[in-house]
Amino acid sequence: MKPARFDYHQVRSVAEAVSVLDRYGYDAKVLAGGQSLVPAMNFRLARPGVLVDINHVTELDHVTDEGEAVRIGSLVRHAAFEQPVVDGPLGRLLSLAAHHVGHLPIRVRGTFGGSLAHADPAAEWGVIALLLDAEILVRTVSGSRMIPARRFFHTVFTTDLGPDELLLETRLGKLSASTRVGFQQFSRRAGDFALGMTAVALEVRAGEIVAARIAMGGVSDRPVRADQAEEYLIGRPPGRSVFSEAAHLAAGGFDAVGDIHGSAEYRRDLVRALTRRALEQATAS
Repeated sequence: MKPARFDYHQVRSVAEAVSVLDRYGYDAKVLAGGQSLVPAMNFRLARPGVLVDINHVTELDHVTDEGEAVRIGSLVRHAAFEQPVVDGPLGRLLSLAAHHVGHLPIRVRGTFGGSLAHADPAAEWGVIALLLDAEILVRTVSGSRMIPARRFFHTVFTTDLGPDELLLETRLGKLSASTRVGFQQFSRRAGDFALGMTAVALEVRAGEIVAARIAMGGVSDRPVRADQAEEYLIGRPPGRSVFSEAAHLAAGGFDAVGDIHGSAEYRRDLVRALTRRALEQATAS
């Protein structure tokens, strides 16, 4: 239960961090909350030669409300979202998801950006980022680029981040005041890895759904959007039969994965139920 030998760099600025990453490339790993990286190192599943500790880069620890969007720095801890960080449905959605993130010590130490960069398919923030069409800002020594959430997640623990890139912040577009949100997740025990989850955002006017977003996690090799189910909901009245059909479409729109905790078919059936419940949750308030 000891990590392999590594060099340690404690950096205090973005410029210093990307300089170290540029120097060491694939041999370096960024240390933020460390809630996934450190256990992997202790089991020697990960053996980075260099750790780049960004915990003292204060410019990465911010939640900035820009009116039309919210920018979340990579070092913001999960626990920060347990209470709404912004008014309206976006703040409520982030809060709903935050309460499902691991156990309290993990929420206090783990970070928003670290979760995205780790790209665990069962992580809540990846599902939220995909649901909201987030834009993820990354930087190297030569410049920065913005990566859309739909392009960011490649497969299990694999993203569009290059070895010399540092994830700086995530931009989430605000939801309209009339948007209703829901988040449902199932784990065998509270704090365990999710076997499935669904996040939804619905805009309802005059008894009719005019905009719909559905994203799911823990059921495939990456977070997935339910495009067919979203299209089906547009123009229909909220209701149990409509939601059941949307959930059926959502559950059939991705390649499910199975493991020792549940078969692919089990996860597909689970996310069908979670999607229906999330839709009902969104319209119950």
